[in-house]
Amino acid sequence: MSDHTTTHTDTPTHALPDSTAALWPHALLILWLGIMAGFFGTYSANINLATLTLDGPTYALIQSEFNRNVRHFVFFIFFFGVLPIGLTALAMGWRDRSTAWWRVTALIVLAYALGIVAFTRAVNLPLNYLTESWTPATLPADWAATRDAWNQANLWRACLNLALFALSLWALISRLTRRQATGE
Repeated sequence: MSDHTTTHTDTPTHALPDSTAALWPHALLILWLGIMAGFFGTYSANINLATLTLDGPTYALIQSEFNRNVRHFVFFIFFFGVLPIGLTALAMGWRDRSTAWWRVTALIVLAYALGIVAFTRAVNLPLNYLTESWTPATLPADWAATRDAWNQANLWRACLNLALFALSLWALISRLTRRQATGE
């Protein structure tokens, strides 16, 4: 007979679904939303205002260069990364799907998908392609209306993204408060 005894505990040996590790995607979601809010906000508060002082031919060249130069790997990682990170945060917190933090986070992911990604595809990208087709010699008479439409669309993205960032902070605070109250 062995001197070793086997004991059974009710604590599983794997990480709990709402362990500290499960908070990482939520924290990354906040970071990603903050970076994108900063990007859109900086563009609206600085670059868009500067373009208002440009004449048409200069605007055609500058805006086209901005649009072309933002298409790079790092931008795409942050722009599209919000969605898989948000979905991961939701999946890892699935057992809390009836709580306010989880539902608000689901709303954040949906609002970003529709209000940022789909909106960009439907509004900003067509305007980008239009301005990229211009040359100083082929500038349309209504170029300023296109500039104003693009600036307005970007301001929408900046404001929505800032709101989603703030909501994501609230959702994490709510989540942590709930954990503390329930002793998780």
